Amino acid sequence: MTDKVSPEVRSRIMASIKGKDTKPEMIIRKMLHALGFRYRLHVKNLPGCPDIVLPKYKAVIMVNGCFWHGHGCQAHNKPKSRVEYWEEKISKNQTRDAKNNKHLHELGWRVATIWECAIFGKTKIMIDEVAKLITEWIKSRDTELILKGAKEK
Repeated sequence: MTDKVSPEVRSRIMASIKGKDTKPEMIIRKMLHALGFRYRLHVKNLPGCPDIVLPKYKAVIMVNGCFWHGHGCQAHNKPKSRVEYWEEKISKNQTRDAKNNKHLHELGWRVATIWECAIFGKTKIMIDEVAKLITEWIKSRDTELILKGAKEK
């Protein structure tokens, strides 16, 4: 299947996608705030500049887009053009994510990864359930939480 827009338009569309303050991130932030949690945003001196940092709980939350971080779920549509470029880019993102998570753990931080498919789309989890799972994790001593779409393995 060919792209419905020109390469120039596609490039402009892809370049306009934000890395901070995305819709899934804003949903999680508003939810946490409503639950009474206070946090810092995009702390630059931590590995990976985590989206949400809860210093009181020594916990960070990464809100990952399924496409950009190569989740492989239904929400992650593989590109049809410049396949090698995108595979390399996404692979580098995954390698960087793993390295940053490892470094955060070594520094004593607990890491939660919330995938976009857990918040949007056919496989999303009800927001009340997301809130419950995140709250339980924050208050626990578990070092890691991964939330992905309900029908994902």
